[in-house]
Amino acid sequence: MLSVEEVYAGYYRDINVLQGVSLRAEAQQITTIIGPNGVGKSTLLKTIYGFLKPNRGRIAFHEEDITGIAPYQALVKGLAYIPQRRNVFRYMTVEENLVMGAWTFRRDKARIQRKLAENYERFPNLARKRKVKAGFLSGGEQRMVELGRALMSDPKLLLVDEPTAGLAPKFAKMIRDHLVDLKNEGKAVVLVEQNIREAIRIADYVYVLDLGRNKEEGPREKFLVDLKELMRDWLF
Repeated sequence: MLSVEEVYAGYYRDINVLQGVSLRAEAQQITTIIGPNGVGKSTLLKTIYGFLKPNRGRIAFHEEDITGIAPYQALVKGLAYIPQRRNVFRYMTVEENLVMGAWTFRRDKARIQRKLAENYERFPNLARKRKVKAGFLSGGEQRMVELGRALMSDPKLLLVDEPTAGLAPKFAKMIRDHLVDLKNEGKAVVLVEQNIREAIRIADYVYVLDLGRNKEEGPREKFLVDLKELMRDWLF
């Protein structure tokens, strides 16, 4: 579904944070990216979605070259991106926030209502608070709003950057459970997660980045053998 090949990218043209990173992500899988702070995990997601244009390399989605695509085009093609920082419209209601995710079909009122109903079934907390301004929600509920808004466009691939950072354990587990549900529904998930143990637990395939390069990769089972030793060796 998604193929990243030897990508070099950064925030300045002559300084590459990513230095030849490659990755593949498939439908019905959670592909987890781990590594210490500053190695390029978030930069990789931004580059895939088009916020950053790679200086070298190729990105393909369903075998179509999308290297350097604009973010709004990525959304139309079936990608969705949930950034690390909270990204709700604080003075808009929950429902107004969700509807913002339907701009690609904003004139199709029936479809919008169907997608809202799906979100409220998935997130009962949001259904009860649909008329509440998003700024009054807890951090976990705001994350649900962000995930629900991304799902309004029915993406095939979700790029999710540290969705549980700063959340209480209860909400962190709920978010991870929702990502597993989405995988089981046929979507591809590319996940950057700060909780390495939990990130590996729900992953199907894991990539380790170090200093902007691929360091290690493999199926989840490879990383569950001795997680403490592997973390000490790779990340410290």
